[in-house]
Amino acid sequence: MRLAEMADLTRRDAADGVQQQIVAAVIDAGGQVLLVRRRETDSRGGEWEFPGGKVDPGEDLNTALRREVVEETGLRIAEINGYLGAFDYITRSGTYNRQHTWSVTVATAEGVRLTEHDAYAWVSAAGEIPLGADLEGILEKYFKS
Repeated sequence: MRLAEMADLTRRDAADGVQQQIVAAVIDAGGQVLLVRRRETDSRGGEWEFPGGKVDPGEDLNTALRREVVEETGLRIAEINGYLGAFDYITRSGTYNRQHTWSVTVATAEGVRLTEHDAYAWVSAAGEIPLGADLEGILEKYFKS
């Protein structure tokens, strides 16, 4: 996805009243995808998800995606391969979020270093680890492509 297309997503989100953009990465290494588990003390503690997080004010989606992957895993994105879609949700505090997810490859998949999660796993098929319906749908779509 080109930067102009990412900017279009941001404009669309603003027009839709999205209060917080979220970015996430389906990191593929040799046909396996990285999932990370939230710490029990976090909001939605114990849930598995793709690495990612909030887009900071004034930050573009590309920069946020690359920053979040490094912050959460220590891995560096080598290439953003494709856009996998978005879904909306409301947080417990009432914030309207939209999560955008991309498939990416990393320079090296060795040496995952967690800073915000308590576990990680590499999966080779949807359903290996329980995910929420939205994330499961994205993972299924990814493995079918």
